[in-house]
Amino acid sequence: MEIDTSTLRKEADAFLAGMPKGLQTRQTEAVRRAIQGDTEALNQVRYSRNTPSPLPKGVSATYLTSRLRLYTPMLKTDTPRPLLVYFHGGGWTFGSINSCSRFCGELVAQAGISVLAVNYALAPEAPFPHGLNDCIEAIRFAMQHAEEWGSTSHLISAGGDSAGGNLAIATALGMLSSDTIPLRSLVLFYPVTLAYSDNSESWLRYGTGFALDSELMEVFNQAYASQDARHHLISVAHAPDNLLSQLPPTLLVAAERDILCSQGRKFADLLKHLGVNIKRYELPGAVHLFITVPGQPQAFQHALSLTASFLRPSPSETK
Repeated sequence: MEIDTSTLRKEADAFLAGMPKGLQTRQTEAVRRAIQGDTEALNQVRYSRNTPSPLPKGVSATYLTSRLRLYTPMLKTDTPRPLLVYFHGGGWTFGSINSCSRFCGELVAQAGISVLAVNYALAPEAPFPHGLNDCIEAIRFAMQHAEEWGSTSHLISAGGDSAGGNLAIATALGMLSSDTIPLRSLVLFYPVTLAYSDNSESWLRYGTGFALDSELMEVFNQAYASQDARHHLISVAHAPDNLLSQLPPTLLVAAERDILCSQGRKFADLLKHLGVNIKRYELPGAVHLFITVPGQPQAFQHALSLTASFLRPSPSETK
């Protein structure tokens, strides 16, 4: 799929123009109040984003538990399918299985793989490491049941957008010392790699008016990281080199006009330096949220295409 830079920027500009005025300010205040113990406004934000998208033709979705929803192709196959365990974005404080349902369903339809979407515990009520522990547990559950779902344990990848991308990286790092089969790969969309204000070029340039304001990101970080933002399973770019070098092949898709763009680029460069097989793509003109919020269709479709290609198994993997 060729990148049409002009269309990407035009769609992103229209998306930004259509965002409700003051939305991120209200979200910031809602998270801030929740940190102080008043979750009413934050729960309203959560409910507003908790509507599932219609399933594409040929895709079924089943709730295995209240926290796990499995998307699979209806068409049966004799060979095992890759399985992506997906962690939604939302600054660790909102979002759900439903907020990422459009991406999960469309990826299954386009790639012919299976996707397990995860509802993890949300901050500030459940700060680090509660959400991360839920994600690790979801991977272990998938390892145990992959064959029942038409996959196999060596075809399991983890992925996520924004805070979900952070959780995918942290999950992979957190499981390195266990005896679990290593993850096949990571799929990351504009991930948080530093859970504090990094004052990078993109942070300063796109900190206001580009779908993820720095003020909102700062309060997300505060809600999740509490007093330990530089812990290597929170700010994953601070993980020791000997751990980062063990990460599996990684796809990172970034938005150019996003405060997280610079830290993602630096993280990708670090992984490449450490010998990790990483592919990074930066969508020109795109802004944050193109995975979970409709309005940037070309960015969304390009991300789908990149993911489908990246997760396609080799013949030797499906024997």
